[in-house]
Amino acid sequence: MKIQLSEHFTYRKLLRFVMPSIIMMIFTSIYSVVDGLFVSNYVGKTALASINLILPFIMGISALGFMIGTGGSAIVATTIGEGKKDLANEYFSLLVYVTTIGGILLSILGMFLTPAVASALGAEGELLKDCILYGRISFISMPAFMLQNVFQSFFVAAEKPKLGLGVIITAGVTNMVLDLLFVGLCGFGLAGAAVATVCGEFIGGLFPIIYFARKNSSLLQLGKTHLDVRIIVKTCVNGSSELMTNLSSSIVNSLFNIQLMKFAGENGVAAYGTIMYVSFVFVSIFLGYSIGSAPLISYNYGAANHTELKNLFRKSLSLIGISGVAIAILSQFLAIPLSILFVGYDKELLLMTQHAFRIYCLVYLVNGFNIYGSSFFTALNNGLISAVISFLRTLLFQVGTVIVLPMIFGIDGIWSAVTIAEILTLCVTVTFLVKQRERYHYA
Repeated sequence: MKIQLSEHFTYRKLLRFVMPSIIMMIFTSIYSVVDGLFVSNYVGKTALASINLILPFIMGISALGFMIGTGGSAIVATTIGEGKKDLANEYFSLLVYVTTIGGILLSILGMFLTPAVASALGAEGELLKDCILYGRISFISMPAFMLQNVFQSFFVAAEKPKLGLGVIITAGVTNMVLDLLFVGLCGFGLAGAAVATVCGEFIGGLFPIIYFARKNSSLLQLGKTHLDVRIIVKTCVNGSSELMTNLSSSIVNSLFNIQLMKFAGENGVAAYGTIMYVSFVFVSIFLGYSIGSAPLISYNYGAANHTELKNLFRKSLSLIGISGVAIAILSQFLAIPLSILFVGYDKELLLMTQHAFRIYCLVYLVNGFNIYGSSFFTALNNGLISAVISFLRTLLFQVGTVIVLPMIFGIDGIWSAVTIAEILTLCVTVTFLVKQRERYHYA
């Protein structure tokens, strides 16, 4: 039975509603994870390091899709909650078209800048060559990847999270199968991994266009629209936290790689990359929950249903707290087998990765609250507070900790930098939640 935005949500119903978004985000994260796994075991640690170096740049360029998806879906869901379905469809169509045009332009820009960015990050020789190869092929599907990120949010707002899940699973399985074929069986190496990712992203980005362009049973449909600069600006402002999160993550990950090249060389970058692959999956649980629950917050805020808003807020904090403890404990047990899976062929690199993983995984006790807090204020159409939380969490505090802590604790300071940054951010998030509770009536 389809769950509607207007219903009262128990824990069970809330989990049923957000679960497709969580699984959707997990499969999205699997794209780069599978690439790293096959490249590491079949091509080698230099190729793995090249992906880790250039991937933050690729993700930074794609940030426009996350911004429009989260910021736009909040506006569209609020408009639906106000009973203005036709206007919501106009906004939805406009934002999809803007994403398509922006994706094409950014794809061209990314291909052009890849060599310079890789060189600036310290890549030389074979490492530089691999960065350029993987980066330029990956940018071919940038418009589709951005659309995929946009539609992840809009599928939920359209009350079709399961269909969105099906699209992402299909795209993810395509990527995995082609990685096995191109890298594992045919020996196409790094290029094969990049092409596999491109194929998966085209499925994830283009199928939803076909669905929403035709008459369908969802709340949304692509159609005629008109240029509304006000809505585009409002979307960008409202989704600025997600833009900030992705841009900041790209900058910070690059800084981490620079620091690791200084302290541990190529092995440090490869170890950090392995941790990030695993982290993509765990963090995607919090991201998926935030994306899946955001339209519920926006709808009830637009409908002035304060009772349900309080209910959703309390239940969300409980679920995130329980999940954070469970993930932190699980990741401690998985440190050794996951490290062996990625870099078991190199003993020195394996020991470094295991040690780093056990320090880093403490972050999962904290970061879910910050991710949800930022998304929560985006859903309430308060992009400013959301952006402040994201800016502090993903840029200012992480830059500070990754520069200062290694001076005191050496390479262990790098592994613990993110956890300390998240703890500092949590203080800010809690402050905002307490101060804004009367304004938005969620507590």
